Amino acid sequence: MSDPTTDHDRLAELAQRFETHRAHLRAVAYRMLGSATEAEDAVQEAWFRLSRADAAQVENLGAWLTTVVGRVCLDMLRSRRSRAEEPLDTWHPAPSSAPDPAQDALLADSVGVALLVVLETLTPAERLAFVLHDLFAVPFDEVAGVLGRQPAAARQLASRARRRVRGAEAPDTGPDRHREVVNAFMAAARDGDFEGLLAVLDPDVVARSEAGVTTGAAAVACGALTYASFAAASRPAQVIRPALVDGLPGVVVLDADGRLERALRFTIVRDRVAVVEIVTDPERVAGLTVEFEGH
Repeated sequence: MSDPTTDHDRLAELAQRFETHRAHLRAVAYRMLGSATEAEDAVQEAWFRLSRADAAQVENLGAWLTTVVGRVCLDMLRSRRSRAEEPLDTWHPAPSSAPDPAQDALLADSVGVALLVVLETLTPAERLAFVLHDLFAVPFDEVAGVLGRQPAAARQLASRARRRVRGAEAPDTGPDRHREVVNAFMAAARDGDFEGLLAVLDPDVVARSEAGVTTGAAAVACGALTYASFAAASRPAQVIRPALVDGLPGVVVLDADGRLERALRFTIVRDRVAVVEIVTDPERVAGLTVEFEGH
């Protein structure tokens, strides 16, 4: 029978060692998932796995944790893809808890919106190979172990992803053009104009609510045809207005009393909506910073 005091001391020491790697692990997970909330969930799952493992047998804790986070993120990305055809009206609300907004902004600035948008278009395996090897210098032998493939296959995945990233165009439009795109989206959604929605959506648009391994909430990626069909059919009866939502262009939905009910945040690339983030959880909605045009 183990000594509870010894077990407590062991976990306390292990937690201290884990904390020295937390920032690195969160950076890896954020680049993999593009969501600060999901990144935090992935890091927490890595801690759970470490606390249940025999850490004394781990020679390189940083490498071991990076591998674990990579596998967790890969599972999360594959889960997104498996739900890609799930009707959008079955989405669960986004989780109410979120990491520090200042930390989120720091992570976003360190990655860049354009890169995150391009990463969204990669397959889970391509994304993992590129992020681990090209951004964090993880050897292909270790990347292959995470993917369950041969090193040559991991190298090929990273190369394919690298070509996509290098060929991507950075966002080159300003606030005025973004406002026009948002207004066009809003008008088309309000009128149920399917063709109008297609005109403002990127063909590979990603629409999602934030999710995580501990919440079970759905995160759905879909193309323009799927999302335009959903948005055109919705035709919200409530008041919808264009706004900056946490600094990003977007649309908010108000109830009959003028209270914020839900929000859509957009990432606009090459004059089209490339990412739609849907925020519906009341606590998260209440925490949004919303700036209406003219205020």
